[in-house]
Amino acid sequence: MIQEEQNDQPFKEYKGSDVSYDKSLIRYLEQRQPSISCDKRTVIVIGTHKYYNLFCAQLVECNLTNDDRLKKPFTILNPIDLVWGTKSVDKLRFYSSIIKFQAFYEKSLIDNEGFKALILNPLQLEIYYHNSDVSERISPRSISRVMFKHGKASFKVYVNQDEGEYEINGELTINGEIYTLLCVDVRFDNFLIHGNCWYYIDNPELLNAIAYFKRCNNKVKVPESDFQKFQTDVLNKMENHIAVKHLYLNAGTTAQIKRAGFDQEPEKLIFLSDLDSYVMINPVMKYGDTEVPVLTKKQINALGDDGDIFEVVRDFDAEDSFITLLIRQHTLFDEQLDNPLLYFYLHKSYFLDEGWFLEAFETWKDQGITVLGFNQLKGNKLNSDRASVSIQVSSGLNWFNAKVGVGFGGQRASLKQLYKAVKNRTKYVKLDDGTFGIIPEEWLQRFQSYFSGGEIEDENIKIPKVNYSAVTELYDAHMLDKEVQEEVTRYHVQLSDFEAIESIEVSSALNGVLRPYQLQGLSWLNFLDDFNFGGCLADDMGLGKSIQVIAFMLRLREKSKQNTHLLVVPTSLIHNWKEEVRKFAPSIKLYIHHGPERLKNVDDLAQYETIITTYGTLVSDVIFLRKYEFTYVFLDESQNIKNLSSQRYKAARLLKSRNKLLLSGTPLENNTFDIYAQLSFACPGLLGTRSFFRNTYAIPIDKFKNKHSAYALQQKISPFILRRTKKDVATELPEKTEIILYCDMREEQRNIYNAYEREFREYISASREEDISKNSMHVLKGITKLRQICNSPLLIGDEIHAGDSSSKMEMLLEQLRSISGDHKVLVFSQFVSMLDLIKKELQKERIKHAYLVGSTKDREQVINQFQQDEETRVFLISLKAGGTGLNLTAAEYVFIVDPWWNPAIENQAIDRCYRIGQSRNVIAARLICPDTVEEKILAMQQRKASLAEDLVNIENSFFQSLTKGDLLSIVSNN
Repeated sequence: MIQEEQNDQPFKEYKGSDVSYDKSLIRYLEQRQPSISCDKRTVIVIGTHKYYNLFCAQLVECNLTNDDRLKKPFTILNPIDLVWGTKSVDKLRFYSSIIKFQAFYEKSLIDNEGFKALILNPLQLEIYYHNSDVSERISPRSISRVMFKHGKASFKVYVNQDEGEYEINGELTINGEIYTLLCVDVRFDNFLIHGNCWYYIDNPELLNAIAYFKRCNNKVKVPESDFQKFQTDVLNKMENHIAVKHLYLNAGTTAQIKRAGFDQEPEKLIFLSDLDSYVMINPVMKYGDTEVPVLTKKQINALGDDGDIFEVVRDFDAEDSFITLLIRQHTLFDEQLDNPLLYFYLHKSYFLDEGWFLEAFETWKDQGITVLGFNQLKGNKLNSDRASVSIQVSSGLNWFNAKVGVGFGGQRASLKQLYKAVKNRTKYVKLDDGTFGIIPEEWLQRFQSYFSGGEIEDENIKIPKVNYSAVTELYDAHMLDKEVQEEVTRYHVQLSDFEAIESIEVSSALNGVLRPYQLQGLSWLNFLDDFNFGGCLADDMGLGKSIQVIAFMLRLREKSKQNTHLLVVPTSLIHNWKEEVRKFAPSIKLYIHHGPERLKNVDDLAQYETIITTYGTLVSDVIFLRKYEFTYVFLDESQNIKNLSSQRYKAARLLKSRNKLLLSGTPLENNTFDIYAQLSFACPGLLGTRSFFRNTYAIPIDKFKNKHSAYALQQKISPFILRRTKKDVATELPEKTEIILYCDMREEQRNIYNAYEREFREYISASREEDISKNSMHVLKGITKLRQICNSPLLIGDEIHAGDSSSKMEMLLEQLRSISGDHKVLVFSQFVSMLDLIKKELQKERIKHAYLVGSTKDREQVINQFQQDEETRVFLISLKAGGTGLNLTAAEYVFIVDPWWNPAIENQAIDRCYRIGQSRNVIAARLICPDTVEEKILAMQQRKASLAEDLVNIENSFFQSLTKGDLLSIVSNN
């Protein structure tokens, strides 16, 4: 049996702290309370609670004898009444401690703060101990003066072996001085008392050990046969907090330590585990196979080859460095060194803050510390490693390929998971093992830019070569291989200097001569084609975009034998393009994919070199057209796809071709998204994703008028947009350029026209030659009605339900939108009612205009408004009121809405702006509805040379010169 000196009972059970104690301590540390002040005429009386065997403290007011001794009456003060008289934090805390301890009925770990506030005694009051065994009430006989003292106490346990038994005793030191246990007492589990000095000890384990050995008279004897049990039940618990020294053991020799496996550098470990809503952080040193928590006082013992036990000396310097490293990781750790806990702790919200734990884990990793249990924490799926990113950009056929690798320790994040995280705007990316890595904010932003500038394919980001500028903007130089660097440099050099583009020869198949700027445009188109880049030819109206494209088609024929191009145009321009191709390149095999009889077999498309279709037909036939891969897709008036949500845009994006080209005099009409929509078709990938473009360019430019963003966008797109205004090429233009704009009628307008034409033709057919000559005014009235229908069916009045479809109105408004922003325009019509219709549309479009007809009273004021007011962009003029006598040199464009028999009158109208004082080149356009009286009169003018002389006469005499055959040819179906 184990025997204790002067005690024949079994050795006392040693009770250490439990988990509830640990939890309570943590809660106490989270609930620190303020302190308070006290009256100097009072004393502090401590003792045992009246009803509970617990510590009690009260403020007591009493009288004094002449020699300053306390005397009755003793009045217990209410500290709550004293709180309101002080603002001192220490005094408030002091009063709070009195409030707590005078009604003390349940121990908790928050008591420590109360004891500290009490012992601080900011009022320097005298302290008395009340012995309730003398008197239940406070009296001069039952109280004695004591002093609270601060002292650093330590307790060591020594184990000796002698003649088959072990003797264990303890050694107490206070402030470095050794005290025998017989002369000290432990009270209230918090105070160590020596004489009248009360030392507050905040380590309950130390007092537990002292109390244990006091009960054993500081000497415990254990037979060798029972020592192992004593070691397990008592010493092992005790040495977590108290140093236990086995004096009978010698330190192991070098050979012994090596054979036992303790000669290696100790391994540093950190064990993490859950403690309710906290994380326990337990630092451990591993010596050989033995793990020792560094905050314990455990001695390491090992068994030698000869069966002898020897001591392995712990590396306290390394352990101290370990602890020092830990407490630097968080401010709360330093405070926790004073606690009796064997670990550090943090609330999970603090611990899992990536701003903290990623840096802490990286520091621990750098110091060779192994962390265990991180992913076993409840509710935690984070990876503890920082992101490691590797990127290498190489060159492909039409793409730059950025190979991306993102690792978190031994785990990797796929590019798709990374994209998902960036898209969802979260810094957490799912890894291969199901945990989540944390993407640093810097890389989160960079990856957002990477994904905006390319497409994901496997573990690569594919950047279109058209977006070559993004490669150097987004990726660091070391990420680019040599070939990519050289290629990007070549693009920058060659695409930044338009003037340096080498001029090419024009195909001999072109029937026409290109002006110098048009040849330059052709060379630019060929230059882009060599790089396989798309673009936008954005010349002003009248500068010959169509002839440049036709010349380019012929050039492509020389590059490749098999070419099939798709040209998408507004319905109103089908006839224009048909005539332009017939005029300049009749060798091009042309097919108009429009109308009910259009092709249905995809293979049949290959037999044509150029296929013209409309935007409406494209939307209807996109499923059919997308099956064929064209050489080029050309979009004329490409602003038709400026709306990203429109069916036209979506259909155009589905088309397949080797390359794409835009034609538009106004690529930007309303906002910067007009440019994005069109270039996302011609140069996919150049401007990144829609959200990237919106945030980077559209919002800063359109909403905040940011010049830096506007300049950056201009630099980005300038190599791919060729924009020449009439002013830019003025020296290469003739002084006056006349063009014809064909306006194809829609079905509604065509049906109305055909009905009236059929009626007029039947009248002419039924009339004799002499009757036609006699009734020339009736003939004129019939032809005039057909001309009005060409303008708009609304002009014929209430005779039938006319409808409001007008191809001329559509064409005119489209052109005015395009050019009125930069140029002033004259619009002539013989019909005032047509001018009124145009006026209404201009008001809807908010295009400021002037208006001059025969009934206008103040002609001079209207003319001056147009000439001098910069905001007035369009002048609506009737031929009769303004065909002669006006000087309108502010205008550069003239539109003749309804050409008539007499070109001399039209020329007089055109000459209103083409006069002395006009420094700009003038472009005049006649609007003609094909397959109508307008086109046939135009053809008749060309057939009858004598007609030009006849037209100088009045119209009546002209009609009288027309035969029945002439009139029937005008209204013939052929």
